[in-house]
Amino acid sequence: MNIQIFGARKSFDTKKAERWFKERRIKYQYIDLDSKGLSPGEYRSIRAAVGYDALVDRDSPDYRELGIDYLLPQAAEEKLLENPWLFRAPIVRNGRQATVGYCPDVWKTWE
Repeated sequence: MNIQIFGARKSFDTKKAERWFKERRIKYQYIDLDSKGLSPGEYRSIRAAVGYDALVDRDSPDYRELGIDYLLPQAAEEKLLENPWLFRAPIVRNGRQATVGYCPDVWKTWE
């Protein structure tokens, strides 16, 4: 298992996800979304696993302010990668599998 947790330090669900993996002594790599963000390849892989709507926080005021809904798909992807705080956290990835949010029922199947 190669677990990656993309999250925000202020996110309670990110903290819960980290605690869930620590309690089971499953090693994971933590990536801070606010400072590091997602690479284009990681974004495409995660989007393929969970879908665009689950990945992006459309209710965010920043999302509406940037007008991402009105951009062409490629321009919208670029804007999202430039503004990683628009992603929902945590994003937990195991190879090609991924979840968004706190999903211990899915993570159990990865063990």
